[in-house]
Amino acid sequence: MSGTNAWTRSRERMRLFPELLAQCAVEATAYGKCVTATTVGKQELKRDLCVKQFEALKTCFVSSAKKAGK
Repeated sequence: MSGTNAWTRSRERMRLFPELLAQCAVEATAYGKCVTATTVGKQELKRDLCVKQFEALKTCFVSSAKKAGK
């Protein structure tokens, strides 16, 4: 059996997560603040309220992951 199965690849990606999060701290903070601001009290988070911040965070993660893979 090969050592490059789905679980192995997934674990490798998860090991990179702390580094990627550190590289995207500004975007992660903005997304977190948006989520916090829109869920005051018992209010539930609704779809697309923080989509702009989420997309910025996602873009940062993807570009950072591509750089880490090289």
